[in-house]
Amino acid sequence: MSNVFVNIALSLDGYMAPEGMTMENWDRPDYKHWAAKWGALMSWMFNQQYFREKLQVGAGGETGSVNDMVRYTFARTGAHIMGKRMFEGGERGWPEEAPFHTPVYVLTHEKRDPWVRPGGTTFYFVNEGPARALELAREAAGSRDIRISGGANVIQQYLNLGSVDELEIAFVPVLFGGGRRLFENLREPLPQFRIDRVLHSSDATHLRYVRQQV
Repeated sequence: MSNVFVNIALSLDGYMAPEGMTMENWDRPDYKHWAAKWGALMSWMFNQQYFREKLQVGAGGETGSVNDMVRYTFARTGAHIMGKRMFEGGERGWPEEAPFHTPVYVLTHEKRDPWVRPGGTTFYFVNEGPARALELAREAAGSRDIRISGGANVIQQYLNLGSVDELEIAFVPVLFGGGRRLFENLREPLPQFRIDRVLHSSDATHLRYVRQQV
């Protein structure tokens, strides 16, 4: 069966997104300096050659173990799950050829027909909740894995369902001081993880946690 994994960047004080990073402030990048904070959080990713090629943002970039890790993350993923907030931000910010190249299941209360993009990405809008989205993603992914892309609330829902097999977190040496935390709103019994891998770079420390079976 496919593994379900989370692969995200996190500030040192535990935030996935800075305060002010909302759809209402999307055209106000200086509001609470959210754009600069977000850019600092994700700079390690945009420096990787494979990611730059994937998003067609320009030549160059770093090669090596972190670049290989990014390549593997894309290669292993057969379906994505995300929330409406993340989708709405990406709908405005992603290029026409969205960077997923898989089916993407969007958790939302809004009814909407599938949105087909060039390059193999199709967004499906799921109104029946996280368990149903995961069921559909498993069917689509086949032998490949399922990435819970975010945001924080969606990841928390799948942690509470006990569905997350792996947590891959890039800890970046920036402080946000506020925003959306990753580890909130969790219910007992909490899932337990063990450290599987640590990869250091000058921009981030990459930790991979694997769920312990009980």
